[in-house]
Amino acid sequence: MRIDLIRFKAVLLSGALFSLPASAQDTPSPQQALQNFGIESAQFAQLERGEIVGYDVSETSQKELAIGVAMIIPVALPQIVDYIKSGKLNAGESDIIASGALTDNAGIDAFKKFGFTDKQLDEAKAFLEAEPGDEFNLSKSEFDSLQSLKAGLENADNKTLLKTANQKYREFLLQRLQVYRKSGLAGIPAYSRDDGSADPAAELRNDAVNSKAWARYFPELQQAWLNYPATLPANATEQFSWLNRRVEDRPTAILNHRVMVTGEAGGIIVSRQFYVGHSYNSSHVVAGGLPYKDGTLVFYSIRSSTDQVAGMGSSLKHSIGREQMKKEMIKRLQRLNKDLKRKPATVAVEQ
Repeated sequence: MRIDLIRFKAVLLSGALFSLPASAQDTPSPQQALQNFGIESAQFAQLERGEIVGYDVSETSQKELAIGVAMIIPVALPQIVDYIKSGKLNAGESDIIASGALTDNAGIDAFKKFGFTDKQLDEAKAFLEAEPGDEFNLSKSEFDSLQSLKAGLENADNKTLLKTANQKYREFLLQRLQVYRKSGLAGIPAYSRDDGSADPAAELRNDAVNSKAWARYFPELQQAWLNYPATLPANATEQFSWLNRRVEDRPTAILNHRVMVTGEAGGIIVSRQFYVGHSYNSSHVVAGGLPYKDGTLVFYSIRSSTDQVAGMGSSLKHSIGREQMKKEMIKRLQRLNKDLKRKPATVAVEQ
């Protein structure tokens, strides 16, 4: 795998960047929010000119990439929400192969649209032959389950192999969804590597703990997020979804959990990818919107963890990875702004 092909789109997969506003006493003013993110006063003028500015987000480990961006979009927040609810935000995402919502009682049929196609037969075969390593993110028990299938597939034709791979992957996804819903982060199985393991649960826990810019305004949400399935705040809603996204030119399954807190003066979304099929381990997003004059201050930050940026050359890998993430985030805001106002945004000079 190559760092120049990494595609981190945590917030993009959730289909939303903002929600309706939260109560005034719980949320900061736009100026306070920008100060919390370390955005300087000079950059506020850039925001008012319609530019997109970046802000630093602390990285919690050598494996993590983190970045944030902010922009003032000259339309009211409800208009942005309507755009998002219409499904247009994901309409231009060419690398989304398929997706679906996951209800409280979701069963194996919820994943029936997920699977390898005839053109992805080689990927399906690789999945059935997978062993601990970095080609597929699977737990020891999942690798063992695949190993137990091999004897019965020795003389199987391609149609049978494809059907078996899809059925088994769907079973894994359902099992991971069910254990996460039952036990939260504590239930997420580690990915088995040839030299140890990768722990997305620990990564996501660190991300939640270190989301300090908004925790001071939404402490109940942060605690519920950390201790899920603890009871969510009364004004919160949640959504589970799955994606089949093309990452590094390969199909990959992603399981996502999103929580929104809403009120009258602003809104916040926290979103986590608690399973990713390959290339990176997990991703955590904080996104929100605050009314500003006749428009909306929107912001979001992404923390993504991947083994690919650790080890030798880590500093350079991090720099490249952050830049790729930032470009994707900027593209999304530019397209959102263009669709809503038919006037593309410019990009601010680097900090």
